[in-house]
Amino acid sequence: MSLDLRKKIVKIFWGCILFPPVLLLLLIIGVWLFADIPSFEELENPDSKLATELIADDGSVLSTFHIENRAYVNYQELSPYLVKAVIATEDERFYSHSGIDFISLGRVLFKTLLLGDLRQGGGSTITQQLAKTLYPREDVSSSVIGVKQFKILLIKLKEWITAIKIERDYSKDEIVDMYFNAVFFGSGAYGIKTASQTFFMKDPIDLNMQESATLVGMINKPTRYNPYLNPDKSLERRNFVLSQMEKSSFITESQLDSVLKLPIELHYNVLNHNSGLAPYFRDMLRRYMKEKEPKAKNYQYREDYSVDSLLWATDALYGWLEKNRKADGSKYNLDKDGLKIYTTINARMQKYAEEAVQEHLSKDLQPSFTRELRYKKNPPFSNDIQKSTRDWVMKQAYRWSDRYRSMKSAGVSQKQIDASFKRARKMRVFAWNKDGYEDTRMSPEDSIKYYKSILRAGFIVMEPNTSNVKAYVGGPNYRYFKYDNISQSKRQVGSVIKPFLYTLAMQEGMRPDDKVVNVPQTIMVGNKTWTPRSSEKDEWIGKTVTVKWGLTNSSNNISAYLMKQFGPRPMVQLMKKMGIGTYIDEVPSICVGSPEIRLLDMVAAYNVFPSKGIYTRPMYVTKITDNQGNVISNFVPSKHEAISENVAYTVIGLMQSVIDHGTGIRLRYKYGIKGDIAGKTGTTNDNSDGWFIAYTPKLTAGVWVGAEDRQVHFQSVSLGQGANMALPIWAIFYKKLLSDKSLGFNSKDEFKVPLAYNLDPINSINQEEIQGDKQVEEDNTNFFE
Repeated sequence: MSLDLRKKIVKIFWGCILFPPVLLLLLIIGVWLFADIPSFEELENPDSKLATELIADDGSVLSTFHIENRAYVNYQELSPYLVKAVIATEDERFYSHSGIDFISLGRVLFKTLLLGDLRQGGGSTITQQLAKTLYPREDVSSSVIGVKQFKILLIKLKEWITAIKIERDYSKDEIVDMYFNAVFFGSGAYGIKTASQTFFMKDPIDLNMQESATLVGMINKPTRYNPYLNPDKSLERRNFVLSQMEKSSFITESQLDSVLKLPIELHYNVLNHNSGLAPYFRDMLRRYMKEKEPKAKNYQYREDYSVDSLLWATDALYGWLEKNRKADGSKYNLDKDGLKIYTTINARMQKYAEEAVQEHLSKDLQPSFTRELRYKKNPPFSNDIQKSTRDWVMKQAYRWSDRYRSMKSAGVSQKQIDASFKRARKMRVFAWNKDGYEDTRMSPEDSIKYYKSILRAGFIVMEPNTSNVKAYVGGPNYRYFKYDNISQSKRQVGSVIKPFLYTLAMQEGMRPDDKVVNVPQTIMVGNKTWTPRSSEKDEWIGKTVTVKWGLTNSSNNISAYLMKQFGPRPMVQLMKKMGIGTYIDEVPSICVGSPEIRLLDMVAAYNVFPSKGIYTRPMYVTKITDNQGNVISNFVPSKHEAISENVAYTVIGLMQSVIDHGTGIRLRYKYGIKGDIAGKTGTTNDNSDGWFIAYTPKLTAGVWVGAEDRQVHFQSVSLGQGANMALPIWAIFYKKLLSDKSLGFNSKDEFKVPLAYNLDPINSINQEEIQGDKQVEEDNTNFFE
C-alpha cells in the first residue's frame, strides 16, 4: 500500500470518527445561537395555565376555574415518597447529572433500539421531561424525506439545551417541584396537587408510599395506568415503581413486601366544571366578575338598570375582571392566571345544603310529582293548560335546543327538523339514581317533555349582620341543569312577600294585637275592583282576629286590609330599602305575592330582620390574591339601615308565630326542630312555585321549588304548597347543622331583645284564634273577582 493511499485511508477513518460529534457540536452551537430557546424569564414564567382556586372560609378548595386544572405546590408540600418514587422510576442518576444522562442514552441506543427491549424505557431525564412538558413539541410532519427526522433532531437538541439551562438556574429540589407541578396525570388533573385530590382526596404531603407510587406510575401513560379506568394495570405499574424504589434503596425489602399485596384504595373525585362543591356558586361568581358597565339600552326596566349601575359603582367585585388590570395592562384571566379567590362559603354547610336539596327532591317530591303525571292528559303539563299554550311552550323549547340551532344553521328544512325531533334514538338523560343518569331511548321531543317534568330548586344560606353567603345551591344537578334559580330566575313570590307588608304596618304604628274583622276586602284599581280570594276556612270569615293572627295564618283578607290602609307605593319603597330593587308594579295585588323576584333578593331582604334592621348587600368574596399570594383586592360589606331595630324585633315575633302555630309548623311537628325560628311559607297560583324563607339568630336561608315552566305543576294543593315543596329542604339542612357541633349552631340560640324595646309583649296571642297546629297553607295570589 502506497504512502498516499495510507494517508487517505487514515483521513477517511478519522473523518468518520470525528465528523458526527463535530457536526453535533456545530448543531448544538447553532441551535443555541439561533433557535427559539426559552429565556431565563420564560423559564421563570411558563404558560402553564394555572387554575384559579375558589377557597372556602376554612381554607379548603371548593372548586376551580381552569382550562387545565392545575394548582402549584412547593417542594416542602410534597410527600418524600413522591420524590423517591419519581427518581427511582424516571431518573435514578438525577442528583449526579447536569440535565442529560449519557449513560441512559447509551442504554436506550443499545438495549432499546438495537436489541428491541422496550422495558428499558426512554433516556430522558426528569429535567428533559420538564423541558418537554413546559414547552410542548411543535408539529414535525412533512412530506419531504428526511425533513421530519431533522426537525425531531432539532427539537431534541432544543430540549437538551433547555434542560441544561434549567439545571444551571435551578436547584434539584426546585426542578423536582416544577416537574410535579407540570405533569399531566389524566382525568383532567394537571400537576400533583390536583392529581392527589382527584384520586385520593388528599394533599400531596399526606400521600403514603403506595399512593405516591400509584401517581408516579401514571406519569408514563396516564390513561393506561389510571387506577380508576384500568385498576389491574395500575396495580401492576404501582408495584413496579415500588420495586424500583427498593432497588434504589429508598425503601427496604420488608417495606416492599408489606405493601405489594395491598389494593389501591381510591377516593376518586374528578374535578371538572360540572363537579366539586358549589358549582352554581362558581358559575354565578364568574358571571358577576365578568359583568360590563351597564348600559340603559340593554334593560327593559329602569329599576333593574339602576340596581346594576349602583353595583358597578359601589361593589368592587361586580365587573372585577373589567375594572382591574395586571401590571402589563392586560386583563386577568380566571382560567389561566392562578388567582386565589377567598369566598364566604362554608364547605360543610355547602355540602349539607346540596345533600338537603338532593334528599328531598329525589326521595320525596319528584316521586310524588312523577306519580301525579300518570293522571295528566298531556304530561307534563297540567290539565288546565290549553293546547295553544302547550304548543307555544314546546316550540320555544325546540328553538332553544342545540339540536334545532345546529340543524337550522346547516340549512336543514323545517319539515326535516320536525321529523328529527319525533324520531327515537339512544340518549343519556338525568335521573335521580346513584349514577345521576339513565341510558334510554326516546325522541328529542319526548326528552324535552321529560326534562320539563324534573322539578328545580334554589337554596341559599346567609349569615345575619355580615350577609356572608355560606351555601349556594342553584339547582338540582349542575351537569344537566345549568340555569341558576337563585340569581338568574325571577319567580312569583306568593305569601313570602307578606312580612314586608306587616313590617310597613308595624313601622306606621300598628301593633301585633290590633283587632281586625276577617272579611274579604275589595280595592279599587282604576275603574275596576279587585278582591283577593280568601285563603282561610269559612268558619273564620266574619270573626275578629289580630294582625298577628293574619300573618300566622297567611290570611289574604288581612293582607288586603293592610294594603287598603297603606297602599302599594309605600310597600314597594320599603322593599327597596330592604334590598329588593327589581321592578315591582305598584298595584294592590302585591300584598298577596304577585311580583316576580329573585330568591337572592328575597333572602337578603329577610336577613334584615335578624340583622337588627340593617340591610347588608350579600357578600361572596373577602379577598383575591395573585398566584404569588399578593393581595389584589379586599372586599368590605355595604350596609344601610332599612328599618329600626324595634320594628325588626316586632316582625321577628310575628314570624315566629308562623313557625310555632301557623303555616310553617311542620318544622316543629314533623321534623322536631326546636329553638327560635322565624319564617314564612309561600305558594303561588296553581301551585307553580313553592317558597320557604326562615331565619334563626345565626342564619337566614331561603328555598324556592318549582318546574321550569309555570304550566307544569302539582294539581294537588297539599303537595304543591310551599310547606311541602320547599320547607323540607330547609328542615333537612338545619337538622344537619344542629348535628354538626363544630359549626356552632344550637337550638338554644335566642333572638335578643333590643335595649330600647318599649313595646308591650308581642308574643301574646289568643290560642282560640289558632286554626290548628297542622293547618295546611294555601295562599293563592292575585285573584280578580
